[in-house]
Amino acid sequence: MSNCCMFAGQGAQVPGMGRDFAEADKEIASFFEKAGSVLGFDLAKICFEGPAEELMKSNICQPAIFVTSYAAYTAFLKRTGAEFSCAAGLSLGEWGALCASGVLDFEDTLKVLEARGRFMQEACEAEPSGMIAVVGASKEQLDALCEKSGCTVANINSAAQQVLSGSKDQIASAASVAKELGIKRAIPLATAGAFHSRFMQSAREKLAPVLDSIFFRAPKFPVLSNVTGKPHSSDGSEIRALMLEQVTGTTNWAADVEMAKQMGATRFIEFGPGKVLSGLVKKIDPSLEAFSISDVASLEAVAAL
Repeated sequence: MSNCCMFAGQGAQVPGMGRDFAEADKEIASFFEKAGSVLGFDLAKICFEGPAEELMKSNICQPAIFVTSYAAYTAFLKRTGAEFSCAAGLSLGEWGALCASGVLDFEDTLKVLEARGRFMQEACEAEPSGMIAVVGASKEQLDALCEKSGCTVANINSAAQQVLSGSKDQIASAASVAKELGIKRAIPLATAGAFHSRFMQSAREKLAPVLDSIFFRAPKFPVLSNVTGKPHSSDGSEIRALMLEQVTGTTNWAADVEMAKQMGATRFIEFGPGKVLSGLVKKIDPSLEAFSISDVASLEAVAAL
């Protein structure tokens, strides 16, 4: 049986995350302390105590979810000695997957995600925009919805669930047009802005020199790209280019899961707050095993299997 490790994306954050991992293991606690030193603010306090409003800021949220996910991953490895045949993550989670595979070290991943989050937040504030989840649309309905509303596809989460990005007016139009087209559900999301779209172009441009300053190694095990749905190459410059493209491009989680299946993965374990990715895996293919590890209790439950 082959295992795929998965790393949570933005939106999964919750006050209290990571606290019990840190309380149970001094090595895990040191991740949060080291993160505070690298970032210049008390990440541990915000993760463990909140407030939720502070944790929602992209420049805090992105490194916070990464550190919590990496803590869960490390705790699981220490507890089980498990090995993974591949890794994947949604949006910021792809950076966690790259770190787990040794492409970047812990400190560099933190620096990237703080900058990435800050630049994305700045892009959100520069031009009002948003996202809308679409459930149960056929390809023809989705194409028509995008054409009529002006929105673009930001996330392909499964065959039955996509997320669109657009201006505030375009999102409002999409909600209305979806009803006209008979689409099952179209739900505006409470996001800071239109991620994975042209609205993030300024963030992509600002992030480029940051990534140029970071050394990218060859992955120790395959990491699936959100952009291509295929494993990243061993060429650091190619990985860097795809991770830049990911900022403005569509993330295709469904393709990542299908590729992991083709590579032999039958068990998917999500690390970090929430259960979004493990839930999507089961929707994509109910025959797959999918688990989530967000705290010590879920760690012990999955380890027992």
